[in-house]
Amino acid sequence: MFVFFSKLLPLFVYPLGLACILLLLVLILEKHKAWRRGFLILALILLWVGGNRWVSFALAHSLEWQSLPPETTPQAEVIVLLGGGTESADAPRPMTEINSAGDRVLYAANLYAEGAAPIILVSGGNVEFTTDRGSTPAEEMTELLMLLNVPEEAIWEQPDSENTYEDALLSAELLAENDISEVILVTSALHMPRAKALFEKQGLTVIPAPVDFTITEQNWQTTFKPGWEEFLIYLMPNASSLGLTTSVLKEYIGMMVYSLRGWL
Repeated sequence: MFVFFSKLLPLFVYPLGLACILLLLVLILEKHKAWRRGFLILALILLWVGGNRWVSFALAHSLEWQSLPPETTPQAEVIVLLGGGTESADAPRPMTEINSAGDRVLYAANLYAEGAAPIILVSGGNVEFTTDRGSTPAEEMTELLMLLNVPEEAIWEQPDSENTYEDALLSAELLAENDISEVILVTSALHMPRAKALFEKQGLTVIPAPVDFTITEQNWQTTFKPGWEEFLIYLMPNASSLGLTTSVLKEYIGMMVYSLRGWL
């Protein structure tokens, strides 16, 4: 039930969910004009600020740039690849597909090809209350890695985790069985601070290898030193920025909850 509530409750804190609650209160409180006006203004502010490119980029930068990719090929005994970048081969998809975080799989395969480690440990299981996947993320990553010329014998699967904490816990158990204490960790840049801390909490030495960056040097400069055309566009909220703000809040809330539970 923890996994269910950990995914449900934050929906009411994210800008879109909280704005919807405020709008619902506006509809309910018909006789309280001052309260209705206040809730309506607050909902508008939430959506405007949450969907603002400057706000979303600044928040994302605060996480993504904590760990930058290694300048040279790192060396360790195992590359740990976290799930989240694949979609199952459920009809009508012709095969396992990658999503916006699919760079994780590509980068792990590239690190393997460069000789960073002889083994890739893929970690990711299905959330218990979901039934929309015909395979686990670990199985899907294995399939795609093999398409990228990583041999099957070089892939270890951990298909039982339902969240990042369990990724770290169960992966650490498997690694301990093989007397391995240092890993190269591959995940999205936005997710790396939480993931790295969780794996280190398990006693592992972690070499971060983040990928899937939203904030690049180029778009950071463009955003905060815009021409007048970009400036006018950035004044308006947009769905892309609202989604990015939500993703950042998800990470910060996750770190807070994990800390309260003693996982970090």
